[in-house]
Amino acid sequence: MAIDIKQIKRLKDLTGVGLTDAKAALEEAKGDFDLALKEMRAKGLTKAEKRGERQARAGVIGSYNHDQRIGVIVEVNCETDFVARNELFTDMVKDLAMHIAATNPQYLSREDVPEADIKQVEEELRQRAEAEGKPKAMIDKIVVGQLEKHLAEHCLLSQPFVKNPDITVNDYVKEHNARLGENIVVRRFYRLALGENS
Repeated sequence: MAIDIKQIKRLKDLTGVGLTDAKAALEEAKGDFDLALKEMRAKGLTKAEKRGERQARAGVIGSYNHDQRIGVIVEVNCETDFVARNELFTDMVKDLAMHIAATNPQYLSREDVPEADIKQVEEELRQRAEAEGKPKAMIDKIVVGQLEKHLAEHCLLSQPFVKNPDITVNDYVKEHNARLGENIVVRRFYRLALGENS
């Protein structure tokens, strides 16, 4: 089976392994990218995953201003000042700030969503499903599915990346983790829109 070279390169960038290992993983997964990545993670083959254990204390605070109407600041950390000054890193931070301006995420990740907010959304989704007359046996599954979709839309790291919707923001950061050879962490962000209440 012929494996697309773009998929091989993407897997290589995301995991930090060589082209040969990336190609072999895709061939073993019969071309299924997600399965190949999952198998590599299960086997502990992804160098990017190991980097996640290292401290990220350097970095930059990036900003973006859209038409003087939307402003974003974002803190992205890495391990060294050398990488913090690297053009690839600073371009990534700018891309993240523009993404935040465009999509207005409410939280950084799923772990940052307060339990009270989750319960409120669950209750709203349950009431909507009941009002629409969905079968009682299906309501729990419907609520779980819609809750996950809601969280993916409102959590920055889970959102499809605006410049490449085939990957999430988290995937985009991990690609840079692998390319730059350091642990990279999106620490926090703040978005202001003219006339909006905070």
